[in-house]
Amino acid sequence: MIEIRQLTKSLHGGGRRVDILNGIDLTVPTGQFLAITGASGSGKTTLLSLIAGLDAPTSGEILIDGNDITGLKEAELARLRGERFGFVFQNFHLIPTLTALENVVLAAELNGTPGPEKKSRDLLGVVGLGERLHHYPAQLSGGEQQRLSLARAFVNEPDIILADEPTGNLDSKNSAHIMELILELHRVKKATVLLVTHEAHIAETSERILTMQDGSIVQDERTRPSAGERDAP
Repeated sequence: MIEIRQLTKSLHGGGRRVDILNGIDLTVPTGQFLAITGASGSGKTTLLSLIAGLDAPTSGEILIDGNDITGLKEAELARLRGERFGFVFQNFHLIPTLTALENVVLAAELNGTPGPEKKSRDLLGVVGLGERLHHYPAQLSGGEQQRLSLARAFVNEPDIILADEPTGNLDSKNSAHIMELILELHRVKKATVLLVTHEAHIAETSERILTMQDGSIVQDERTRPSAGERDAP
C-alpha cells in the first residue's frame, strides 16, 4: 500500500516561492491501477517522482507498506527502487549501446534477479520482441522501444509500476498496444500501477482516476473494482 500524508513540494528562486504540490493526501491499495490526470503543470509528474524517491518533498510523508521513505538516504532509496519499483518513461531512457536483450538483462542483474537472461528472453517474447533481441534501440520503432521499456520495468517483478506518459510519443495504434500490455502485465503480476497521462481514453482503462489541478487533487473517481477487490472472497 502507498499512503501519502499532507505532501507538499515548493521551489524557491528569484525571490519567490512556487508551490507545486499543496498538501496531498492519498492512499493507493495494493494491486490497484491508478491513473493521474490533469493539465500540464498540475503536479502529476512531481507526485510520481516523489513517490519513487527521485525527489524530496518540502514536507509530508510517503509511506510504502507503512514505512516512511522520506527520511531514507540515497543508497536506501536506490535499493528500494531496485527492489520495489519498475519505471516506464515517455522518452524510454534505454541504453543505446546495449541490445534489447542486454537492456533488460542489465536491469535484472543489477537487482539480483535469478536467471536474468532466460527471464529477460521470456519477457521480451511476451511483449512481442522475441525476434528483436539483438537489435539496438535505434533499430527499433517508437512502439518497440516502449515495449522494451515495459519488459525492463517488469523483469524484476516489482510491486509498484510508475509510468509517466508512457504513450505520449506514440501513435494511436502503438498507444493501444502499450496499454494492452500494461493491463495484461498488471493483471498477471498483480502489480500496483500509477500511470500519469493527459489522455482521457488512456485514463479510462484504469480502476481509479485522480484529477489534479494547481498541485491539488480535485477529483477522485473509481471506474471499476481493483484486482485485489475482484479476487477477494
